[in-house]
Amino acid sequence: MKNKIQIADSASFQTGVPNGINNTVPLDSKDLAILRLLQDNARMSVASIAEAVQLSTTPVHERIKRLEASGVIKQFATLIDGAKVRKGLMVICYVSLNQHSKKSGSQFIKLINELPEVMECYSISGEFDFMLKIVTEDMNSYYNFHVNKLSQAENIGQVQSVFIMGVVKQTHVMV
Repeated sequence: MKNKIQIADSASFQTGVPNGINNTVPLDSKDLAILRLLQDNARMSVASIAEAVQLSTTPVHERIKRLEASGVIKQFATLIDGAKVRKGLMVICYVSLNQHSKKSGSQFIKLINELPEVMECYSISGEFDFMLKIVTEDMNSYYNFHVNKLSQAENIGQVQSVFIMGVVKQTHVMV
């Protein structure tokens, strides 16, 4: 049986958040309303947010800064249509490692962070150790990535690729 705990520990080492620690931030209804508005439109002005949540601009600005400082708001980002920027192929790639030590997990995580094709990487339970979301131009570029980058990494056991044929639901809204 694989020792997934050691890999999870290496993942927490990378993020700086120890496993098992509940580091939630208390949020009231105004904070949640602000977060909903920002998730819908991160470019919304403080004045517009203040009007929508029925507060003045100063407390809204202070709440947003507090949400950023506490890590609730990680960043503001622009969502891009991959097909319009020659990144039309999305692949979910499951990876298992041969060895499950903290060192081997950390080496794999370091590699993944250096590969621009990898948009997201999750440490998972089950048959595989990691799930990668990969975006490339087309099947040829994915083949090149798989053969010349991912499969060349040390300690790769099994790789399974699942090609996204269509998006049924995609959201970034959490609250």
